[in-house]
Amino acid sequence: MVPTPVELHNVDVPAFLKVLDDCKGKVFLVTDEGDRLNLKSKLSQLVGLTHLIEGGKITEASIVCENPEDETKLFRFNLFGEKK
Repeated sequence: MVPTPVELHNVDVPAFLKVLDDCKGKVFLVTDEGDRLNLKSKLSQLVGLTHLIEGGKITEASIVCENPEDETKLFRFNLFGEKK
Protein backbone atom coordinates (compact mmCIF):
# COMPACT_ATOMS: atom_id res chain seq x y z
CA MET A 1 0.00 0.00 0.00
CA VAL A 2 1.42 3.40 -1.01
CA PRO A 3 1.25 6.05 1.75
CA THR A 4 -1.07 8.96 1.03
CA PRO A 5 0.52 12.39 1.49
CA VAL A 6 -0.99 14.60 4.18
CA GLU A 7 -1.19 18.22 3.05
CA LEU A 8 -0.50 20.61 5.93
CA HIS A 9 -1.52 24.26 5.83
CA ASN A 10 -0.97 27.07 8.35
CA VAL A 11 0.40 24.78 11.10
CA ASP A 12 1.63 25.89 14.53
CA VAL A 13 5.28 24.73 14.38
CA PRO A 14 5.91 23.99 18.11
CA ALA A 15 2.67 21.96 18.32
CA PHE A 16 3.53 20.16 15.07
CA LEU A 17 6.96 19.18 16.46
CA LYS A 18 5.28 17.72 19.57
CA VAL A 19 3.03 15.58 17.36
CA LEU A 20 6.07 14.43 15.34
CA ASP A 21 7.76 13.31 18.57
CA ASP A 22 4.72 11.11 19.30
CA CYS A 23 4.82 9.40 15.89
CA LYS A 24 5.93 5.76 15.93
CA GLY A 25 7.30 5.40 12.38
CA LYS A 26 9.23 7.52 9.93
CA VAL A 27 7.58 10.75 8.80
CA PHE A 28 8.85 12.49 5.67
CA LEU A 29 8.50 16.05 4.44
CA VAL A 30 8.28 15.91 0.65
CA THR A 31 9.38 19.05 -1.20
CA ASP A 32 8.15 20.26 -4.58
CA GLU A 33 11.53 19.15 -5.97
CA GLY A 34 10.91 15.58 -4.76
CA ASP A 35 13.32 15.66 -1.79
CA ARG A 36 12.26 13.54 1.20
CA LEU A 37 13.41 14.73 4.62
CA ASN A 38 12.95 12.39 7.60
CA LEU A 39 11.21 14.60 10.17
CA LYS A 40 12.01 12.21 13.01
CA SER A 41 15.56 13.62 12.74
CA LYS A 42 16.01 16.93 14.58
CA LEU A 43 18.55 18.07 11.95
CA SER A 44 16.11 17.34 9.12
CA GLN A 45 13.39 19.18 11.03
CA LEU A 46 15.59 22.28 11.11
CA VAL A 47 16.55 22.04 7.45
CA GLY A 48 13.09 21.13 6.15
CA LEU A 49 10.98 23.43 8.26
CA THR A 50 13.26 26.42 7.75
CA HIS A 51 12.24 26.47 4.09
CA LEU A 52 8.53 26.38 4.90
CA ILE A 53 8.21 28.66 7.91
CA GLU A 54 6.66 32.04 7.39
CA GLY A 55 5.86 34.09 10.49
CA GLY A 56 6.10 31.09 12.86
CA LYS A 57 3.66 28.94 10.87
CA ILE A 58 4.15 26.29 8.20
CA THR A 59 2.46 27.71 5.13
CA GLU A 60 2.19 24.49 3.11
CA ALA A 61 3.82 21.03 3.07
CA SER A 62 3.30 17.42 2.01
CA ILE A 63 3.93 14.82 4.68
CA VAL A 64 4.24 11.07 4.04
CA CYS A 65 4.11 8.57 6.93
CA GLU A 66 5.23 4.95 6.92
CA ASN A 67 2.88 4.13 9.82
CA PRO A 68 -0.87 4.55 9.09
CA GLU A 69 -1.50 5.52 12.74
CA ASP A 70 0.95 8.41 12.35
CA GLU A 71 -0.81 9.50 9.17
CA THR A 72 -4.13 9.57 11.04
CA LYS A 73 -2.55 11.48 13.94
CA LEU A 74 -1.09 14.16 11.63
CA PHE A 75 -4.30 14.39 9.59
CA ARG A 76 -6.33 14.99 12.77
CA PHE A 77 -3.75 17.54 13.97
CA ASN A 78 -4.05 19.36 10.64
CA LEU A 79 -7.86 19.48 10.93
CA PHE A 80 -8.34 20.08 14.64
CA GLY A 81 -5.01 21.38 15.95
CA GLU A 82 -3.19 20.22 19.04
CA LYS A 83 -4.92 17.82 21.44
CA LYS A 84 -5.72 19.45 24.76
